[in-house]
Amino acid sequence: MTTESPRGRKKLFADRTLPLMLALGFSSGLPFLLVFSTQSTWLREVGVSREAIGMISWVALAYSLKFLWAPLLDRYDAPFFGKRLGRRRGWMALIQIGVMLCLGGLAFGDPAKSLVWTIAFSFLLGFCGSTQDITIDGWRIAVAPPDKQGALSAASQVGYKIALLCAGAGALYIAQFQSWRAAYLAMACLMAVGFVANLLAPEPKTHIEAAPGARKSLIETYAEPLKEFFARNGRATVLFLLLLAIYRLPDFVSGVMANPLYIDLGFSKTDIANITKIFGFGVGLGGIFAGGWCASRFGLMPTLFAGGMAASASHLSLAWLAHVGNDMGMLTVAICVENFAGGFAGTALVAFMSSLVSPLHAAAQYALLSSLYALPGKVLGGFSGFAVAKFGYSAFFIGTSCIGLPVAALCLAVWRVHAQDKRDQDKRDQDRRDQDRRDKDDAGAEENSLA
Repeated sequence: MTTESPRGRKKLFADRTLPLMLALGFSSGLPFLLVFSTQSTWLREVGVSREAIGMISWVALAYSLKFLWAPLLDRYDAPFFGKRLGRRRGWMALIQIGVMLCLGGLAFGDPAKSLVWTIAFSFLLGFCGSTQDITIDGWRIAVAPPDKQGALSAASQVGYKIALLCAGAGALYIAQFQSWRAAYLAMACLMAVGFVANLLAPEPKTHIEAAPGARKSLIETYAEPLKEFFARNGRATVLFLLLLAIYRLPDFVSGVMANPLYIDLGFSKTDIANITKIFGFGVGLGGIFAGGWCASRFGLMPTLFAGGMAASASHLSLAWLAHVGNDMGMLTVAICVENFAGGFAGTALVAFMSSLVSPLHAAAQYALLSSLYALPGKVLGGFSGFAVAKFGYSAFFIGTSCIGLPVAALCLAVWRVHAQDKRDQDKRDQDRRDQDRRDKDDAGAEENSLA
């Protein structure tokens, strides 16, 4: 029997984790639309008011507040499953079962007759779905070394996008030809993909207690990454956080009302699903790749600026659709423009957030930034129904596009800060090279004098 080399074992381990990460990424992405835009389609179809739909979107705030309970999952084992599967996989299994049960609860509800039931299970689904994200991100970071994280992140994103397609277009197809109950029960069954992957996945051998300083209090665990972040970025910290807070604000505010617009204009669920499936999905992936290419070709800040402008301006296509009415060509244009701009802007934002974190506190700081960047948009999105009821769809989407003006101003201000930082860093590097050259010349002169 031959002994496998360490390099071979490492390659085999990496190959094994990639399909598992793809499945877990799918599980991570599946609940989101089912508590957001897909659900808003259901609610509007059965006659729930736009005001109520906007306020119900607040249940998705759990995705922006998950950093509040994330450290607890690092420090404690899950009931029952923790001893059998390990800490990370134990929490993952428990929460995945919770997601399945919540989807089943929504399936057997009737928002036309009992909206409270739907709100209660939507709230629970938002909590379980966001907590599942914590457990899957924790597993991904702990299961492989840093040089493998890029491949795992890519696999996770592909799985996530496929899940959005299933929970968006797929659920709409099933609802159109069967029922909303069948659609949500089918989505609950699809959660088995992630559950089985979790059972097959290896349990990471390290947890927070094994790391240096892991015995610190919870207050210190929260405080140290924040202190380092503010100290490193100085006065520019507030500027960076302001840009994060409003960069995707137009998308979150308008996203709640996009599907109700389609329903109110008379498009069927099949119409929406067809355009989303045939055009929107591919165009959205194109936006992601375009954003990555532009960031590498032209730099982060020009890409961030262009993405912010494109995402905000894309809402004008929704305003024009609201003006034109039931027109399949215009629906196709609106969805494609929105998806491409959203994918482009999302890639730019992820790159920007990644540039702000310290390698020493990368996980904690990135979790905080990724949780908080959507918070203002989700809060204001709850009032979107009132705005549409008062001003109409066209004026509403024109208004969300105008948020791009302060986004542009903040992008330019941050661009200036980055340019100044680069000039300062270049000057420091040049001064260091000059000093090294002087030290070398002095050493040479001293050797010559001694000779």
